[in-house]
Amino acid sequence: MLPPDLRDWLPQDHLAWFVIDVVDQLDLSRFRASYRPDGHGRAAYDPAMMVGLLLYAYCLGVRSSRAIERRCVEDIAFRVLAGNHCPDHVTIARFRQRHELALAEVLVDSLRLCATAGLVELGTVMLDGTKIEANATKSASRTLADIEAEVARMLSDADAADTADDEWERRDRDGGIPPALADPRSRLARLQEAKARLEANAAERAERFAERSRQLNEARAANGLPARTYRPRPRSEAPQPDAKANVTDPDSRFLRRQGGTCQGYNAQIVCTAGQVIVAAEITQAINDVEQLEPMLHALAATTSDAGIPHKPAALVADAGYWRAENVDGSIADAPELFIPVAKHARRGKPRQDGHASESKTDHLVVAMNKRMATPRGKEMAVLRRVTVEPTFGQIKDARSARRFMRRGLDACASEWKLICGTHNLLKLWRHQHASG
Repeated sequence: MLPPDLRDWLPQDHLAWFVIDVVDQLDLSRFRASYRPDGHGRAAYDPAMMVGLLLYAYCLGVRSSRAIERRCVEDIAFRVLAGNHCPDHVTIARFRQRHELALAEVLVDSLRLCATAGLVELGTVMLDGTKIEANATKSASRTLADIEAEVARMLSDADAADTADDEWERRDRDGGIPPALADPRSRLARLQEAKARLEANAAERAERFAERSRQLNEARAANGLPARTYRPRPRSEAPQPDAKANVTDPDSRFLRRQGGTCQGYNAQIVCTAGQVIVAAEITQAINDVEQLEPMLHALAATTSDAGIPHKPAALVADAGYWRAENVDGSIADAPELFIPVAKHARRGKPRQDGHASESKTDHLVVAMNKRMATPRGKEMAVLRRVTVEPTFGQIKDARSARRFMRRGLDACASEWKLICGTHNLLKLWRHQHASG
């Protein structure tokens, strides 16, 4: 009872046709460059079809390769995009992994298309971050002592398996490999990677404390004072025997967020007043205070790659980005900043008479409070709440992108840019659909 032609299965204004048109405008050479031109090897699916399939799936919030494979059988739009083919989930996952850098460029491509349609207005941009869960659980985190004990146990099991190889072969068709070593995802390698990260972090903290002690004692020696022993700062220098690393995704971090904690990454975006994302990055930082300057650089790079010559005149962020170094003019070519003063901002140390002494940053606090109290400052605060926060809502709630499908900082960064790029494509599709 279905029409004989696949093109008659969907209405003309369907999202699938829009995605096909978008793929036709992309430079697919970055995908085709990795395939052999001599015809040797197994025939591959057309990269145009695979890119269109992934873009459409991410637009709908379908990011599991097994779910995409199932949709290619059950869903008409997926069958149209796949040309009535049905790539298996392994092929889809490997394509996404093999071309992760090329797929990340979809953000720039989407921004270029949105700019052509007149959707990118860089007068005022909004910056914010959100916590996205990693493809790992908090229970997979281990301390250095736990990791060393587990590595020692696994190596001991490996030695025992080598000495009793003949017996294992008779008892087990896999050669008697212990279950802990039979993990196809190389659990031992991930344990060693997590161990190396904890050791490197401990060495970095110790080196930071030693350098600060050396500088302070050199200053005392210059004033004719004897050297003294200092205490390490708890936040950045003191040893952390209870520090943990996740053995499933060692790059992920234990993060605090509203409503609880998670094992994940800190995802950052810069968006316009029209909720078009113009820059997207992820970081391992537990808060946003150091992300202003890196995101300004990311904004400049992304807009330059998209061929957008304009620069924003103002940037709005929440109090999580407040610190003196962000607003004292030390960031080159920074737009006008509207960042509410955080409650933890320094106000000067209290004196014996109970009054606070003058702080070196008092004038920055006063200037920003005055700027935020103006009618324009109040308008900017409202604009942030109705732009960047709903953008995160559309990504995390409407498209269920609350958890990364891949593991590792680079892989998750690529996936985040793909998520943000498809967000822009949805904005462009709705704009064209509304305008007829």
